[in-house]
Amino acid sequence: MTCFHHQKSSDRPLGAPERLTGANMATPPPSRCSFFVQKKNRFCKMVPGSGRSFCGEHATMEEGVSSRITCPLDPKHTVAQQNLEKHLKKCNSREKPRPVYYVENINAGRVDKDQELPEVSLAERSRAELESLVEKLKAAAEGLQQDMEDRTLSHPVLQGELSDPKNGGSAHKHLKQQASLLGHLQELGLLSRGRCFVEFGAGRGKLSHWIHRALQNPEGQGIAMESSQDLQLLLVERCCTRFKVDGKHQGSADPFERLQVDIQHLDLSKVPVLREKALPLVGVGKHLCGAATDLALRCLLDTAGPRPDTQPLPKRLRGPEPGSDTGPVLGLAVALCCHHRCEWRHYVGQQFFLQRGLGPAEFSAFCRMSSWATCGPPANRSGAANRSGAAEDHEEAEQMAGLGRFWSVAEREHLGRLCKLLIDSGRRDFLRTRGFSSRLIGYADAEVTLENVLLTALSSS
Repeated sequence: MTCFHHQKSSDRPLGAPERLTGANMATPPPSRCSFFVQKKNRFCKMVPGSGRSFCGEHATMEEGVSSRITCPLDPKHTVAQQNLEKHLKKCNSREKPRPVYYVENINAGRVDKDQELPEVSLAERSRAELESLVEKLKAAAEGLQQDMEDRTLSHPVLQGELSDPKNGGSAHKHLKQQASLLGHLQELGLLSRGRCFVEFGAGRGKLSHWIHRALQNPEGQGIAMESSQDLQLLLVERCCTRFKVDGKHQGSADPFERLQVDIQHLDLSKVPVLREKALPLVGVGKHLCGAATDLALRCLLDTAGPRPDTQPLPKRLRGPEPGSDTGPVLGLAVALCCHHRCEWRHYVGQQFFLQRGLGPAEFSAFCRMSSWATCGPPANRSGAANRSGAAEDHEEAEQMAGLGRFWSVAEREHLGRLCKLLIDSGRRDFLRTRGFSSRLIGYADAEVTLENVLLTALSSS
């Protein structure tokens, strides 16, 4: 970028926009930075410090100001070289003390070393190998499709937003998915007060926002008698997210709490608010990507709920200590996606695969093949939405032309769906072994999202 604020139009550098004249580029707006951003064809809008002509980011243009360098913790911003030591102590990208609920790899799962195999792309496999994989897939998935059902629901709390013409097409599709998720939670008997909703992969927290709105009940309908019961919303997200919706609920009587931690390292039994309130838990998630679903299932079922009795008998007879356990897990509703990002070492359905004569090699191949369900040619996706960057995210997208010699687009899509179904059926089997009844439901139309499968579970006890 070049600073033009001291130049005349006659000596404007080559490549500067023709519409700029000496009159309108001579000075920046009042109380604004004097740096001209050529790419945006305007002056920087940041406010400089008192007595300065440039903002902090462009302070290197100021005469007599020390040079700025890239922050060693985060190359996305710069810092004055003379203030580096002070900056490193307060930089948002610095390593922070680990919270009490951080237990490294507690939900990662275990894998034998002899099961760790090198990754092999589909392009490296012969036609015979691919056809053998397809035969194994069809044999393993036989009878599983009858357990799937399509059931799109809604919830009255979102009707106002769904009918608002100000919401664009993308927003409308997200609202439809959230409405169906709430509808399924209500049908399962999970959407009520007196419990804690744990949203995994919360992002901005929109799903928790609508759960709170549904249970806030301003009209006094449906759950009026439960309004005095406690409610807790716990949002889990590993990234620092902008424009968080839970910030709008800071004055609410129903607390929102956000944990910035990877699900892989989260021990729910050590989260203070869960131990103090001991509310029954409900796990939720909208498009919990790939292995994050397996991590969340293991986190919810292995680190939450009453702890096994390991104390001597006399101590057990005195009952549990206050705040020693979280509440029991009642159930979950998680919208699935991105099966190509699953990993055998995290996968909760390993036994399900092994019982069918399949192992990590087949699992890896099926994960790659699962992308066929959502990354077909754009011409065949004209009505479909919310691909989550499918064509960019899948390694196999570039190989579609070659695979077209073996299977048509429709056949590849069907095989991709079978891969997803088989992987999700392993998750259902895991839930069954933990005492939960589980279902896979098509909760939204494919025109709304191609990743339209919802995993639900209810405690059998």
